[in-house]
Amino acid sequence: MLDLRLILEKKEEVEARLATRGIKIDLSPLLVMAEKKKTLQKEVDDLRYRHNQVSRQIGYLKQQGKDVRALIDEMRQAGQEIEKREEELKAIEAKIRDFLLQIPNLPHDSVPLGSSSEDNREIRRFGQPPEFPFDPLPHWEVGRKLGLLDFERAAKLAGSRFTVYIGAGAKLERALIQFMLDIHTREKGYREILPPFIANENCLVGTGNLPKFERDLFKLRGRKWYLIPTAEVPLTNLYRDEILPAEKLPQRFVAYTPCFRSEAGSYGKDIRGLIRQHQFNKIELVSFTLPEKSMEELEKMTADAEEVLRRLGLHYRVVALCTADLGFAGAKTYDLEIWFPEQKKYREVSSITNCLDFQARRANIRFRREPKAKPEFVHTLNGSGVAVGRTVAALLESYQQADGSVIIPEALRPYMGGLAKIEPEVPL
Repeated sequence: MLDLRLILEKKEEVEARLATRGIKIDLSPLLVMAEKKKTLQKEVDDLRYRHNQVSRQIGYLKQQGKDVRALIDEMRQAGQEIEKREEELKAIEAKIRDFLLQIPNLPHDSVPLGSSSEDNREIRRFGQPPEFPFDPLPHWEVGRKLGLLDFERAAKLAGSRFTVYIGAGAKLERALIQFMLDIHTREKGYREILPPFIANENCLVGTGNLPKFERDLFKLRGRKWYLIPTAEVPLTNLYRDEILPAEKLPQRFVAYTPCFRSEAGSYGKDIRGLIRQHQFNKIELVSFTLPEKSMEELEKMTADAEEVLRRLGLHYRVVALCTADLGFAGAKTYDLEIWFPEQKKYREVSSITNCLDFQARRANIRFRREPKAKPEFVHTLNGSGVAVGRTVAALLESYQQADGSVIIPEALRPYMGGLAKIEPEVPL
């Protein structure tokens, strides 16, 4: 959520920066509501002042034995007026908050300007695209032929865009989860969390998923609960409505969770394979930092996510998203994109985002530099460390062999019980 004072003081600048996202928002109604709030607040303050004056006057006159009935009536009327104005004040404050909750974050000054993903800027690459003496198959065909993935039976169990992992396929998914967690906890300084996979409305408002993107979520019928779209939601809300001491920052967390997304509006895109599923596994990184350290933290988190791909020997690139391609809560984002040989294109496997104080304002997460100092909002960052299903897909495509088998990268073999190669499984 943006700072209301920033909008009031720099309305045109804020509108111009939002326009770089391809979003045209007229902030004039917000200014009108803010002025009405200011007027109502003054009326309430004046009425309270008069109410207190009359109350003291009544006490003084009573001691002198004088008639105070008129003053009591005046005080009663003032109390009724205060109550009425306070209700109006609450209503206008709610409208202001509702308006602010619909506004996306402002792009950071270092974000490249652009009107679409075509304007994203490549920062660096790792490795080279694998070469094959044969025509590589897409990962879903590799997985099907090896008996690792069964999309048809998953459709029977749940519907389209679900997967049943079988045998070495299930083991590969599980191995990657443990492999990623070990890197982030043992080497990179993240504290592991196993959160609930269900979140309440306040959590999703805090991260920016609600109210604007409710159609992308799975809501539990009859309850104000949602299946989490990513572990970013519970991790970011660990400190909701809390004030942290500055010396406790940064706080870095990592979590494995399944993630659930309706993929509303994506029908017809990536309908085959593991790229765009309703349910998928992911390792999520979340960090709470001092404001002056958040851009440095963004670089660290990006490097930490890259380490997973480097050890797996996957060819990838790092891309800085342009203004129009940023997510709702993001001020600056790097995408890690793995090369998919059969498709001959890069596919995103991780987004690492600095939200600045945008989520902290929504979730009221603050810190104090000194015990009696005024609280300030922390900066929050999040990123995949990385998406597990998409990594499985990349491994199947990148390490497929002419005989149909798939080589296991050396770094992952200890997590696969020493298995160096996946060969055809016994079919279900």
